Amino acid sequence: MSEEQTARARQSGARSFSDAIESSPERLLHDWKHAHKRCVAYLTMLGMAAAEAESIAAAAVQAAITRESWESGGDAFSEALRAMREIVLERHPLSTPAPDGVDAFTAWRLQTAACAGDDVALEPQGLPRATPPLAKRWMPLAKLERRFSRPRTEPADDSIAGARARRSVSHDEVYEGRRQLPWTRVARRRRSQLGLLVLIPSVIASFFMIDVLPQKGADWVEMAIVLSFGALFGWISIGFWTALLGFIVLLRGRDRFAITRIDDGPVTPIDPSVRTAIVMPIASEPVERIFAGLRAIYQSLERTGQLERFEFFVLSDSADPSIWVDEQEAWLAWCRETGGWDRIFYRRRNIKLKRKNGNVGDFCRRWGGRYRYMIMLDADSVMSGETLVRLTQMMEKNPKVGMIQTVPTAIHRRSIFGRVQQFAARVYGPMFTAGLHYWQLGDGQYWGHNTIIRVEPFLDHCGLPPLPGKPPLGGDILSHDFVEAALMGRAGWQLWLAYDLPGSYEETPSSLLEEMKRDRRWCQGNLQHVRLLFTEGLFGAHRALFLNGALSYMTALLWFGFLVLCTTEAVQIALRPPQYFSDQPSLFPQWPVWRPALGYALLAVTGAVLFLPKVLSVVLVMLRGAEPYGGVIRVILSVPLEILLSSLFAPIRMVFHTRFVLTNLMGRTVGWKSQPREDAETTWREAFQHHGMDTILASMWAALLYWLSPGYFFWVLPVVAALVLSVPISVMVSKIGLGDSVRRIGLFLIPEETQPPQELVDLASNLERATASVQTRPPALRDGFARAVTHPCTNALHRVLLGRPRKLHPRIRERRLELMNEIFGRGPQEASLAARKAVMADPDLTEAAHWRIWRETDPEISRRWGVPG
Repeated sequence: MSEEQTARARQSGARSFSDAIESSPERLLHDWKHAHKRCVAYLTMLGMAAAEAESIAAAAVQAAITRESWESGGDAFSEALRAMREIVLERHPLSTPAPDGVDAFTAWRLQTAACAGDDVALEPQGLPRATPPLAKRWMPLAKLERRFSRPRTEPADDSIAGARARRSVSHDEVYEGRRQLPWTRVARRRRSQLGLLVLIPSVIASFFMIDVLPQKGADWVEMAIVLSFGALFGWISIGFWTALLGFIVLLRGRDRFAITRIDDGPVTPIDPSVRTAIVMPIASEPVERIFAGLRAIYQSLERTGQLERFEFFVLSDSADPSIWVDEQEAWLAWCRETGGWDRIFYRRRNIKLKRKNGNVGDFCRRWGGRYRYMIMLDADSVMSGETLVRLTQMMEKNPKVGMIQTVPTAIHRRSIFGRVQQFAARVYGPMFTAGLHYWQLGDGQYWGHNTIIRVEPFLDHCGLPPLPGKPPLGGDILSHDFVEAALMGRAGWQLWLAYDLPGSYEETPSSLLEEMKRDRRWCQGNLQHVRLLFTEGLFGAHRALFLNGALSYMTALLWFGFLVLCTTEAVQIALRPPQYFSDQPSLFPQWPVWRPALGYALLAVTGAVLFLPKVLSVVLVMLRGAEPYGGVIRVILSVPLEILLSSLFAPIRMVFHTRFVLTNLMGRTVGWKSQPREDAETTWREAFQHHGMDTILASMWAALLYWLSPGYFFWVLPVVAALVLSVPISVMVSKIGLGDSVRRIGLFLIPEETQPPQELVDLASNLERATASVQTRPPALRDGFARAVTHPCTNALHRVLLGRPRKLHPRIRERRLELMNEIFGRGPQEASLAARKAVMADPDLTEAAHWRIWRETDPEISRRWGVPG
């Protein structure tokens, strides 16, 4: 319609409105002028053309004036809006009847306005196509009896031989058709070698430590020092040998047991009957980032031509009603833009049990019969379409495989801490993961995301019961991924690590404190695994993974104890006169002698075990080409800086992890909240709050040692200095500006920055568009809860997604009405979370709140809720 036609229509509507007012002058007290403006504003917000909005508003006011209800004290706004709804439905009737329990005008708002005419049929349950038809499956709870034995039941048959045969068949035999040494025999041999490689040097290093100590382990303090040192040396030796073997594997360039050797045989297209669900469980995550990543995955799958084989599920456990609404709108916008109504689904649980594990279990029980595979994502995950297709093809080629875990690449961090972490993961990570695969083979682990899972055995064997007792060591299993992998392995299914498969990405914490908040949750979950070490039927590899996960945090306590013991020894020597003669008869005195030469040799060996893998990683980078990392010079400069910063972070992490272990052992639990996904700087106040006591105690420790034992003080100076400076370190490494400056000079670069893949380019573009769209909203409507109450389209979407109204006890209904009144008295920003939840969870109150705010005559309240006109 041209501007001239629009102007004429507005003038015509205005004349009709004036005629209606003049015909009934006694109604002027009801403020029909403002009622007319309110109707126009409502229809405009629905996206209706200005001329038609004027026409319908004028007709609505004219019809409302003639109503007899004015004799009983009606108001202009209510009557005009009611007439407006009737006129709209007369002029634009619904294409299909409204479902039970949903108002016809609400259904029209969703079908015609919110979905802009897209083919979005309202199902009989009152839902749009937010979820596919149910395909329910039973998911029994696994048995976790504490016995050290082989499994008694198997997925395919009831014989132990069936599970062992499934484990023992090498995937080489499956697609190469020739006899190969079964991977289980190779794995046992390799793990025995690892045990010897760790045990023998640790024993030798312990004897060296005995010779270093002045009393040669004669008292309990020195013996405890020797034992703790031997354990710590063995712990770092595991990483050393893993990295060394990974270096050899990558240097050779071939691995006959790599699950990615699918390319060695013919690859058939994915069978049209095979459905794969791409599942992203979320809980109060940044909505723009979530859907920007999912859109990037969708776009990448489109480029492969295999999009029709995949369906997307967003499974929400978000607690904040404003975030519910943001998620629903983002889902709707994504479906509209792509036409993906039949492959993009959204569900929010009303009852949130067992966190992520419960959310995934709920999905499996409802739709597990629909999919052969599911690809599990985290909220910050991105995967290329080619990688998703290859994972599905590998599962089709290897019917004995239950899971394939990819190795996500850390991306998109701007702070110095985040950049150092992602640089270290990108440079050193490939060698360590190749070595990890060398030991694990088909007894791999599941990291909870960026993994493809065979749905049927997951349903049959991975229902997790709560552990006996109270949290933190009892209750719901928190770090569920390792346990699910162990249960799949117990049932005879293989689990492989696709260490050489690219196209898998994630984001890491952006600051040291954010990492510690995440580690605090992980520590509690991993300590629970100690209780599962002797669960019936688990294989040794998965028991070792349970122990390894717990030791990741318990070794911090061991290191802390080692430092305490060494300090005790140094203080004793300084304060207690040496005893040259023992109680036993002896012709010669016993001289307590420190042997610094042996100490330096032991320090050199320990340093080699810690840092040689990093040197070998740099060698691999040079051999493969350092240009994606900024060139040889920048790599050579970045690695020493990374080693320096990591050396400063290590003591700080040690203190935090020690505190986490001790608090959990004392019975204190921690909330399991979603980690922040965006870059966040640490303030000085936060740093003092979390590091201040450590700084004070470390300063006292340093002063005591410098006074009593200056020689030992210089040995522990690196640890003491990191703790004393922990506050400024934590603040400075979180600075985004400093991180950007470091990137500009080319330090800590990774290939995903210098040569970004298309998926990450799409992610950045999608995120920029989503952020810009949010900024265009009126300030009063930037809160999702306010939009769900005020905006006609958003309210209709949320109301229909809630489904049928529920029968409530009168007292509950009365209490919810009181909470709704509280909301309107305080406004959307000041309302309590309980009040907002009560309104947003009730279909009737959602509808009632919407029309109440549009009938509001107080201009201040209307402005607060973003009602125009």
